[in-house]
Amino acid sequence: MNASRVRLLTCMVIPLLTACGPEPSEAMPMTYTCCEALDVDKPYQPGQTLTVDWTVESPEEPGGTPPQVELAALLTGPFATVGDLKAATEGTSTPTVPGLVTFAAAPVRPSGMPDERPVSTIVIGPDAKPGYYNLVTSVADGGNTVSGASIIQVAPKP
Repeated sequence: MNASRVRLLTCMVIPLLTACGPEPSEAMPMTYTCCEALDVDKPYQPGQTLTVDWTVESPEEPGGTPPQVELAALLTGPFATVGDLKAATEGTSTPTVPGLVTFAAAPVRPSGMPDERPVSTIVIGPDAKPGYYNLVTSVADGGNTVSGASIIQVAPKP
């Protein structure tokens, strides 16, 4: 085959191949995860505010509809030891142990804007007893909810 025919066939075939390629994929939604190490890897005292900085992972291709997401954070305790906390929460995120208190952040509904940094804040009650607290965070998106947990230590007031 001579070079002009190869060029002509190439010019005819390549556009057809790209037109028959895979369908463009639907844009992936934003995802939200918790928490930054600075949020959980330090002791708190009664009366302080626990700040939960949510990490946002944007889709590679912008587009789609804004998220209908609600971010929640609850702090439940006190537990005498980390082992007590883990035993009480095994198989459930809301333990039923007498004497526990729960501090909740107001729900956060992110807008889905690029570079958004959602934050949940939990005021630890001024009368909170020292011990270990279960921080449960959740992301509700429509009918689906994903949750996680971290351990927060509340130290006695100096």
